[in-house]
Amino acid sequence: MNERNKIIGKIDWLTVLIYLALVMVGWFSIFSAKYDEMHPNIFDLSQVYGKQLIWIGASLLAGFVVLLIDAKFFNVFSLWVYVVVLVALFFVLVYGKATKGAVSWIDLGAGVKFQPSEFAKMATALALAGYLDRLDVDLGKLKNRLAVYAIVLTPMALVLLQNDTGSALVFVSFVFVFYREGLPGAGLVMLAGAVAALLFVLTLVWSQKVMYIVLGSLMALTLLFQILFTKRRHILSAVAVFVVMFGFVFSVDYAFDNILQEHQRNRILVLLGQLDDPKGVGYNVHQSKIAIGSGGLQGKGFLQGTQTKFDFVPEQHTDFIFCTVGEEGGFKGTAAVVLLYMALLIRLVALAERQRSTFSRVYGYGIAGIIFVHFAINIGMTIGVVPVIGIPLPFLSYGGSSMLAFSIMLAIFVKQDANRLNIL
Repeated sequence: MNERNKIIGKIDWLTVLIYLALVMVGWFSIFSAKYDEMHPNIFDLSQVYGKQLIWIGASLLAGFVVLLIDAKFFNVFSLWVYVVVLVALFFVLVYGKATKGAVSWIDLGAGVKFQPSEFAKMATALALAGYLDRLDVDLGKLKNRLAVYAIVLTPMALVLLQNDTGSALVFVSFVFVFYREGLPGAGLVMLAGAVAALLFVLTLVWSQKVMYIVLGSLMALTLLFQILFTKRRHILSAVAVFVVMFGFVFSVDYAFDNILQEHQRNRILVLLGQLDDPKGVGYNVHQSKIAIGSGGLQGKGFLQGTQTKFDFVPEQHTDFIFCTVGEEGGFKGTAAVVLLYMALLIRLVALAERQRSTFSRVYGYGIAGIIFVHFAINIGMTIGVVPVIGIPLPFLSYGGSSMLAFSIMLAIFVKQDANRLNIL
């Protein structure tokens, strides 16, 4: 008992306080988004905001239990947790319940549904941390690089098969872990991803012919510069890079028309201004921007948002919860929420860097990356700068699976940090 008290005393309470602040903002925002004058009590368990309180309580209890468990447990059983989640993802493909086009839910009965993909991110972070820690892996070896790629890509592929593109995209966040741990080429992968995204967008906007002219001009200038000012042995590398870029541009139209689904294509076209459909596929984003913009500097006040009150924004208590913050809290409210997230992310990275074990450091960077991608994409889609892909805002959006998964994920790292001084 004394040892447990010592661990509790070593908890990073700043992280806990930021977490609690975000949870409370989310709960009150859900109450405002789904407020019913016939049920004005925020503790009414028959309403969405009452149900969210149950999930908050369950998450706090789960987090407390995590803090009481021996920190070594998560390292020792990280692979087993990963395997169990993979089995759950397979189970969803066979027996899952379809919701809004994605087969990613298991119906537990009594109106309760479970989404394994939310826990798959945490399990992947644990498995990756456990693999890199226990084996003292040399990432310079090809077989070890393939192993860490497989750990990430296997659950990502299973989630993609569930037609849940948004959740699958979050697994890209582990590239930050690869970069921190010195995986050869991780920085190049990040750069290549950014360049590919840019080429994809420009090709859709300008057409392939224009892109070929642009790339051809850049290639000519690059080769001229290398011939005049650098070693000529690098010319072949430059040519190879541009050949790949030309090939990528050539494949964009095919991928866009034949791989992406119609609603995904339309969302991208709306984002790029190639399609004007404010009453159709662009309705959510259009109403979302109206709601956030109408908040102004000060906001309309708690329970005073007209867009929120009259339910103009679909899914405003889940994926578009940030609209409620923007309309009722204004710029000050949204800035406060963004600063809370930034404080949490900075704190997580700082704590990860002070860990004495590879497991704790890798896991810390893993969850920081997951939260960052969720945060950036969710807020980005509500203000119309990224396509709508349907992922929750951590700790704010309504949902039991999301709240439990993120809370347990964070609690595990807080426990690891509290135990760091016990590691020699």
